[in-house]
Amino acid sequence: MSNVLSEQAKQQVIALGRLGWSLRRIQDETGVRRETASIYLKAAGIAIPPPGRRKQQPAKPAILVTTGSESAKPAISVTTDSADSPPTPSASFCEPFREAIELGLRQGRNAMGIWQDLVSQAGFRGGYQTVKRFVRKLRGWQTSEACAVIITGPGEEGQVDYGHGPMVRDLQSGKYRRTRLFVLTLGYSRKAVRLLTFRSSTHIWAQLHEKAFRRLGGSPRVVVLDNLREGVLTPDIYDPTVNPLFRDVLAHYHVVALPCRVNHPDRKA
Repeated sequence: MSNVLSEQAKQQVIALGRLGWSLRRIQDETGVRRETASIYLKAAGIAIPPPGRRKQQPAKPAILVTTGSESAKPAISVTTDSADSPPTPSASFCEPFREAIELGLRQGRNAMGIWQDLVSQAGFRGGYQTVKRFVRKLRGWQTSEACAVIITGPGEEGQVDYGHGPMVRDLQSGKYRRTRLFVLTLGYSRKAVRLLTFRSSTHIWAQLHEKAFRRLGGSPRVVVLDNLREGVLTPDIYDPTVNPLFRDVLAHYHVVALPCRVNHPDRKA
């Protein structure tokens, strides 16, 4: 990609810089090199966050070894049981909650969902890994399907897409028609808004976003979308062209459109 950006790419980089995104993150999401993004951010008067540094681990305390007379008492006393006594197995912290965990497994809940239910409903104080190990013992080892994990901050990102909706009777024609399912999902809480529509256009696509924002009571900072024609006019691996109407509607709500890069399916859940 050349060092001279289009006006749309320039505004996108500046908008992401105002959100506090690092240069590395802007490069990963938009394909704009960090050096180029830095030039445009400095020209716009936007402070560039310094690169993160790895936290240094505190030095381990030195072991003090003292030597004295033979009559000096040892600093550590070690007691051992007889060799005949077998080791005592420790009960799992999840054992008192076995019935609730088994009920969650029968309902198709995963370990994360079961742990959240135990914490909120049963006063469970153990960690997620404890529940995960206990669940594995109950249902045995299963090969899980690999999937990407996307971690975002609260209110930072929303993921939007179309899907296949159910057959619904059209009030005008009286016939059943296949609908399209509009889904906007928040990246942090996974709370989703689902709306049905019989047809789609750029105008309807923008209206659905406004309805979803009203349902949520606000708007995320970034909307991640596929390269469908209602939102993206020209898909491109580096510089996609966002539909002007869609871009202006999002700008009214102070939202940045972030199309998924071509051949980059793990970006959106």
